[in-house]
Amino acid sequence: PEPGNHTLLTEFVLSGLSSHPELQHLLFFTFCIIYTITIVGNLLIFMVTVHPTLCMPMYFFLRVLSFLDISTASTVVPKMLLNFLSEDRSISYAGCAAQLYCVVFLAATEWYLLAAMAYDRYVAICNPLRYATIMNRRVCLALVLLSCCSGNIVSVVQTAWVFTLAFCGPKKINYFFCDIPPLIMLSCTDTSVYEKQIITATALVIFTPFCLILVSYACIISSILKISSAEGRRKTFSTCSSHLIVVSLYCGSGALIYLRPRASYSQDTKKVLALIYTTVIPTLNPLIYSLRNKEVKGVLIKIIADLRK
Repeated sequence: PEPGNHTLLTEFVLSGLSSHPELQHLLFFTFCIIYTITIVGNLLIFMVTVHPTLCMPMYFFLRVLSFLDISTASTVVPKMLLNFLSEDRSISYAGCAAQLYCVVFLAATEWYLLAAMAYDRYVAICNPLRYATIMNRRVCLALVLLSCCSGNIVSVVQTAWVFTLAFCGPKKINYFFCDIPPLIMLSCTDTSVYEKQIITATALVIFTPFCLILVSYACIISSILKISSAEGRRKTFSTCSSHLIVVSLYCGSGALIYLRPRASYSQDTKKVLALIYTTVIPTLNPLIYSLRNKEVKGVLIKIIADLRK
């Protein structure tokens, strides 16, 4: 049909995770618990890493990562929880655009930050004598600001591009938040050019930092193999393994969703992949970084002991 015959949408309706009414309350309580763990866990990491004994750049980046995780979960989960208990699952056009901007901005910023964290580990392991000089406060702040600026550019471009498309119905988004793949499927215009653009943008956003991370860890592994003692190699690698776990989860889920925006796999599969980077990773990050880090656990135990007193 011609664009002139279309009724422009002023709101969308989110279908949520499941259409089965009997599962809504169970899903509400499940994700309410997950969201609580996410907030409490990341707040604990934030509080622990401001301790004077944890003044290294690694913990500064970890604080920023915790803030991004709280923000990502808070952008998606509260609306999802509300929809579990309400029959009105509508979201305004402006609200949908704002949610999309925030999700893309936070996801892209976190991905660039993970690359900055890999560089920090490279300098700490491969240039330990110059670590304090190279990774000074100004450099750390510059890397965080660069991550935020890059994420903002990516998000502004992608959000503006998506919402220049004509949406003419149906208005139901088969998803639990406003994201690029389900939105472009609602467009009544030809999206082939945009799909190529999103694939190109995703390749740049994911694989450019990923290549930097790979190079950093190639150098790190080379340095680790030169350490004579097995215990020394184990301790050095343990500081990097947590970061590698997060990178693998983040890269895998993001690539599968955005490199194939109209992929043949089911919408339920896409929802699970989206849950990984919007809900699961923000919940796991505090556990991954605290349980595998003796310094963080030590300070956390000390803080708990002080609170008991």
